[in-house]
Amino acid sequence: MSLPKEPRQKMINIMYLVLTALLALNVSSEILNAFKTIDQSLSNANTIIQKKNDDILKSLQKKLADPKTAEKAAIWAPMADKAHALSGAIYNHIQTLKQDLKVESRLKKVDGKEVFNEDDLEASTRLFLKGNDPKGKDLLNRLTQFKKELAEIDPALAKEVIPNLPLDLSIPSSNNMAAKSDWAYAYFNMTPTVASLAILTKFQNDIRNSESQVVEYCHRQIGEVELIYDQFNAFAASNSQYLMSGEELIITAGVGAFSSAAKPTISVDGTVIPITADGSATYKSTAGAPGQNSKRVRISFIKPDGETAIVEKIVNYTVGTPTGLVVSTDKTRVFYKGLDNPLSITGGGGAEKINASVEGTGATIKKAGPGQYIVNCTQLGSVVVNINDSKQTQKVSIPVKRVPNPLALVGESAGGNMAANVFRVQGGVVAELKDFIFEGIKFNVTSFIVIGTGKGFDEPEFREVVGNKFSGGAQDLVKRCQPGSTVTIGEIKVTEPGGGTRKLDQTITFILQ
Repeated sequence: MSLPKEPRQKMINIMYLVLTALLALNVSSEILNAFKTIDQSLSNANTIIQKKNDDILKSLQKKLADPKTAEKAAIWAPMADKAHALSGAIYNHIQTLKQDLKVESRLKKVDGKEVFNEDDLEASTRLFLKGNDPKGKDLLNRLTQFKKELAEIDPALAKEVIPNLPLDLSIPSSNNMAAKSDWAYAYFNMTPTVASLAILTKFQNDIRNSESQVVEYCHRQIGEVELIYDQFNAFAASNSQYLMSGEELIITAGVGAFSSAAKPTISVDGTVIPITADGSATYKSTAGAPGQNSKRVRISFIKPDGETAIVEKIVNYTVGTPTGLVVSTDKTRVFYKGLDNPLSITGGGGAEKINASVEGTGATIKKAGPGQYIVNCTQLGSVVVNINDSKQTQKVSIPVKRVPNPLALVGESAGGNMAANVFRVQGGVVAELKDFIFEGIKFNVTSFIVIGTGKGFDEPEFREVVGNKFSGGAQDLVKRCQPGSTVTIGEIKVTEPGGGTRKLDQTITFILQ
């Protein structure tokens, strides 16, 4: 088109063209966030798979030292080690490419965190397709060589394992003629940086899964993985359940069948307690307010499969007093927003002479019986309970907290390995609040994102779901899952007690077998 000669109009027209181009290249924040979720989920899956591979390799070393299995292990263990070395080399190369891509997207450090142009559409094109040394062609050659070298380890592997590897190097289907004939172009041409990072992590996931299939096959020729232990028992106990005011309260907590690998962390009412050599922790406190009291003990530890388990225990005790008013939160030392919080108040003058009220925005109190009350809170913060029995007045400040997050589950599982045929029959996502002092608290899942990668998916695919069921496009995605697929569920939102919704800080990743 011809541009006008008048400078001001010419400038306006040029700005209009630039704005139109920017709008055409704009990538929505929802898409960028989806790719970030995919990338993080695949990274989590890679960690799980590598832990599993390391356990198998350790088992192979034990079988080398066992006279009963040493002969077979001497044949198969070196093959597994070779697969592990090949996998590590190509995995680390891709990790270097990811860092190079961030640098190409103007990587910088802000408050100690990496910041780069996540929506940059040209960085991937420059790095993988242009210049004297385009990284895309080299990456394809390295991945092809990786599969070839795995097949050359042993003829049995080439026949039984290699044909089923999840590492698919075919060119994804596309309507673009250039993308139909150029592998690197199909994946990286004008692809936002954050999407290219997810694609690279996807190939790392395929590599780890390929290694897993090889080392598992090698191990099966000898025997199954040996586990030294697989059960834990978290415990918490006090020195007495009845104390007088001023006496010392001692709580001992820990993990049964303790192993240093369990790395337990123990806290009492949010205060972390040092761990002794035998894996236990001792908490000491002076008995405080008279009446029913409790301490919340939280124990987290790492199970042999690498999963972090969390157990919460409530230690209840009573502080005695000869006379006077006694205020006790029957369930815990706090009130929870949106719940019916029971409160007990006793006094020397009898329950019928007690008057109780509360101070705090959104807080109410009602009598449920002699000395028994129910307190409701609609806002976080604290509530002051005022008590008067005609002889004396007492004020007790009690914090108001949010009900803890529930655990999102699919088929009673929060992630890890699952048989593909078992996963395909699951109905959806549920949220359960476990080991909470109040019973019957319900959270309802209102929405989530499900992502499919690996076997059965040429490239990562995601579906947004409203409700808690695998429905519509998500149902179709689940039906396509097969052994070698990785399924991630994130952006999980639930309704909470007392109204409102919250997003869970939880991502579920399943490695389908």
